[in-house]
Amino acid sequence: MKKIGILGGVGWASTVDYYRAIAEGAGRYHAERGHGSPLPIPPMTIESVTQARTRALRGVAGDEASWADFDAVFRDALLTLERAGCNFGIIASNTPHARLHAIRQGISMPILSIFNATAEATAGTGASRALVLGTTVTMQATNYANRLAAEGIAANERLPEPEISQMQAMIDSDFYGGASDIARARLLAFCDKHASPGTAILLACTELPLAFPNHPDDPVFEADGHLFVNPSAAHVAAALKEALM
Repeated sequence: MKKIGILGGVGWASTVDYYRAIAEGAGRYHAERGHGSPLPIPPMTIESVTQARTRALRGVAGDEASWADFDAVFRDALLTLERAGCNFGIIASNTPHARLHAIRQGISMPILSIFNATAEATAGTGASRALVLGTTVTMQATNYANRLAAEGIAANERLPEPEISQMQAMIDSDFYGGASDIARARLLAFCDKHASPGTAILLACTELPLAFPNHPDDPVFEADGHLFVNPSAAHVAAALKEALM
């Protein structure tokens, strides 16, 4: 099996979930093929960055130079994983993927994109529209919209800034470190307001899927009258496929 490098810490709860999902998924894979206990899992190294620091280093949309320090934190972490002998890396967070074009400069090991994994999972739903939810950086960027368009899926027009700020505040106050019943209710109210019937809702912040504990490893699922896509689960599935090749 290939060694996976996980760049985590943004935030820690989703990093834990990535590790768990990879380990459990690998275990199921080997159990189905008759492997006895203890079930093998891919070798993994985790390099955890500090979310409080990376948040403070966020740049300004459209100003590449303003992101230099943010990019450098993630680039250094990936270089650490590369030196640790990882065969490929994954960033267990949506937000820095908006900067992946810059972060991966000088990195030799492959980095699996959450955008590709999510777009393929969304295309499998048959939906023609998508609502992308996440941090301010994710919702202001066009990465998801561009990748979904290649699959024939129209992403939502960018929501008004107050709505984007509301989602960021929800993530910070209700989802950091987990998800309560109140957090789930607030998220569903946001979805009811902004997602028309038949829309695939992308939970494009790795904390948001924590609101649906019955679907931790499902890239696609239905709940509370909505169709959801879990980019984290799609990303994990892609990482497992690569590690087990």
